[in-house]
Amino acid sequence: QVRLVESGGGSVQAGGSLRLSCTASERTFSTYYMGWFRQAPGSMREFVAAISWSGDRTHYAHSVEGRFTVSRDNAGNTGYLQMNSLNSEDTAIYFCAAGIGFFSGSNGALLGRYDYWGQGTQVTVSS
Repeated sequence: QVRLVESGGGSVQAGGSLRLSCTASERTFSTYYMGWFRQAPGSMREFVAAISWSGDRTHYAHSVEGRFTVSRDNAGNTGYLQMNSLNSEDTAIYFCAAGIGFFSGSNGALLGRYDYWGQGTQVTVSS
């Protein structure tokens, strides 16, 4: 069982930046691919970004491509989501997730492909 804890959320003005962290309880985290999802009030949870277990492959939602960067530090059991040029549409609760098995851009974007989830961290962007 892997426990995931997100941190780094908060309030920021439009155009600003935040970096989210996702810390795993187990060293086996390095064998999982990792994803970031978000959920705005009244909306479905949606894919944001994903990264392979080794960090050599990444995949992004079109809405964040070029603004967000996903990365990971397996030695520290931590994943990151650097978010730049934030706008009000990025306001949501952000969740990290870890999955086992084969990673590709397509399966990394699917909620059902993930085995473990964090509790989420709130990101609020004001205009």
